This record gives sequence, C-alpha cells and structure tokens, in this order.
Amino acid sequence: MAFRLILALYRMLLPVLLAVAMPGWLIKMARRGGFGSGMAERLGLYAPPLESEPCGAVHVHAISVGEALLALKLIRAWRLREPGSRFVLAVGTATGHAVAREAALEKVRVTYSPVDLGICVARYLSRFEPSQLVLVEGEAWPNLLFACRRRGIPVTLVNARLSPRSEKRYRAVASCVRPIFSQLGAVAAQEPEDIARWEALGVAAGKVAVTGSMKFDPGSATLPARRPEFAAMLAAFGEGRPVVLSSSTHGEEDAWIGAAVREADPQALFVAVPRHAERRDEVRTSLSAAGFAVILRSSFQSPADPARACLVIDSTGELRDWTAHASAVVIGKSILGVGGQSPAEAILAQAPLLFGPHMENFEPLASRLVAAGGAVRFQEPGELSVALRDLLHDAAAVRKQCEAASQLLGRHAGATARTLDLLGVSAVAER
Repeated sequence: MAFRLILALYRMLLPVLLAVAMPGWLIKMARRGGFGSGMAERLGLYAPPLESEPCGAVHVHAISVGEALLALKLIRAWRLREPGSRFVLAVGTATGHAVAREAALEKVRVTYSPVDLGICVARYLSRFEPSQLVLVEGEAWPNLLFACRRRGIPVTLVNARLSPRSEKRYRAVASCVRPIFSQLGAVAAQEPEDIARWEALGVAAGKVAVTGSMKFDPGSATLPARRPEFAAMLAAFGEGRPVVLSSSTHGEEDAWIGAAVREADPQALFVAVPRHAERRDEVRTSLSAAGFAVILRSSFQSPADPARACLVIDSTGELRDWTAHASAVVIGKSILGVGGQSPAEAILAQAPLLFGPHMENFEPLASRLVAAGGAVRFQEPGELSVALRDLLHDAAAVRKQCEAASQLLGRHAGATARTLDLLGVSAVAER
C-alpha cells in the first residue's frame, strides 16, 4: 500500500518535472550529438522491426559513459561464462550510447533506457520482454521497478554506489524511498559498511551482498596502455617532458590545475581531459585566458610555441589510455566540483594520484588511499604545486605511492566474478 501511494504522487509530479527540465535537456542533447542517435527510444518509439528484437535477453541499464563502460565489462565477463547469452544495453545519455555502440559487441542490442513514464516503460518492457534487469550503480526508477515486479522480472542493482550526500538525502525522505528500494531483488554493494546503509533504505535483509567495485577490479579487462598515436602527439610538445593529466574535470578546474602545474614545473606538459567533450570551447577559453596556447586533440597540430602549449583531450572513451602516458594524474570534480571522479585508471596505470577535498562519491577508498600514502589530497593551488614538484622529481616517492595505491585497489580484485555469482551466472567449470 505504501508503495502505491508513493508511486501515485511520483506519477503526478514527474510529468511536471520533465516539462520544466525539457529545454535544458534538449540543449544538452544537441551539444552531445544525441539527435539522430535514436533518442526517440527514450519515449518507447523504436525504428527496428519488432521481429528483429532480442526478446527475452538480459537487460543491463547504465546511465552515461562510466556506467556504460562498466556494463560492457560485465557483459564481456558474462559471455566468458555463458557464451550464448544475449543482451540489451540500455543507456541514458548520448555519450553513453556512443560508447556502447562503438564497442560493437556481438549479440548486444544498444538502446536508450525509457523515460520513467508509465506508457514509456510499458512499451519498452512489452517490446523486449527482458528475462532480468541489471542496474549499474543507479537507475532505480519507481515506475520501472513497479512494472518489473508486476511482470515477474527480477531486478538487481550491481556496483551499488551510495555517496554520503545521496544517503543523507534519501534518509531525509526514508519513508518515501523504502518502498521503492524494497522492489530490488538483490544489491551488489562495494563495501561491508554499505550493507546496513542499503537495508536502512528499504532493501530486504539478506539481499545485500558485498562484491567490491567492478570499477576497481582489473579482472580480464584491458589495462591502460600507451598508444603510439598518443605518444606521437605528446612528442610534438618536446621529448622527455613530464606529463601532468587532469582527469574528468568540471567548470574552471582546468585553468586552476594548469596554473598549479606551471608553477610546479615549467617543463611539465599539462594535458586536460574534460569530463564532457562538448566543453572544449569553454575549456579552451579559460586556459587561453590563463596564458596557455591550447591544442585540441580533435584538430591536432604541432604547437608553434611548445613552452606555452597545453593539450586538451576533447574526445570520448580515451581517458584510460591517455592516463598510461601520465607522469601524474589530478582527479577532476574534486576541487571546484563535488563528488570527485574515479581514481581507478590512474592507479592501474601506475601513475601517482592527487585530488582535492571533494571525493565524496569515492569514499571510503579516497580517504583510505590518503591514509595509506597511496594518494595526495590538497586544498589549495599552492599545495598541489608543492606536491607535484616533489612527485615529478622523486622516483622513489612515486613507486612507494603507486605500490600503496595498488595494494588498496587489489582488495576489489574479483569483484566482477563475485557480481556474476550473485546474478546466478554459472561458472565455466560448472558448465
């Protein structure tokens, strides 16, 4: 009864919220190339003929690029155990859709997840008839969960992430969210302390299992690797220069970090990787104002003045391998934004790691990294400059930090396999 009351209120408010958000959403889609990519599928409108759809497949839901990459990792590992399995990968953004399509995995239908309106969800489920839904990190929408329960479709939340900020918000409306989260059949949590947090929000006792983070599990995935084309671009700025990479930056963080890099070592090459490629003009403007000659990866040409130049990676899906070329990595959204971005790529690439005060979305790992000497947390530009100066000229300190970080990340090794076990996917040896 409680769930139906909450659902009724949600159904009344959602159309209003969607109408208010629509203009901004349309602008964002235009910037990210969403139009023409099948975005009508979010409304339950599909171009392929019905008979061509993989009915009864496993559906994996992801929000954007990061979650889509995790979904692809899970699907690849699932295929190793059950080669004949069919999948539908449903994403929520144009950038996530592009990453999923570019992977071109066989027997994986890429679509957009439906907007959580009853009619859109019903059209989606009736068309595909999923055997089960696997939600990656989020996407626990009320209408979708209710419709799946009514149709007998099991739903599992994997790599479940609940930041302190999100938990605080949920607890403030606990009576509203408990009926929603109670619809989940199982939750794969990242840390032991997550069990009590998810159960307090409505997940049934015994339904939360600790698997670790797939994002931090190297598994069978390809590790960050140096690419010859990337090396050639960096060489154009001068051979042998240390490379300081800012990872998934937001707002004015690029210029903030760039200035600190220049102060730390004028010989260091600053490489900025904005979180969203469509921010290229904004990033170029801010870095130019800070005195940099900006070279875009999308229109690369050798810099006329290498000493003043920096490189902006305005592309999608390349962060992992750019990280392999870094002498040090500064995590974005941790300085002027809130929540931080994943430190996993830097750790796997054996690059020393630095981040600002806001890594809420990656706790407790971030604090554990600092405590173990596996990362440096800074508050001000001056602190970042000093830390970079030390790391760029102390190979022993770099090795020590990278070893400590790798040891902590190693606790999540096997997370993907444990997630598959929770999902009931047969191990190869049992087949």
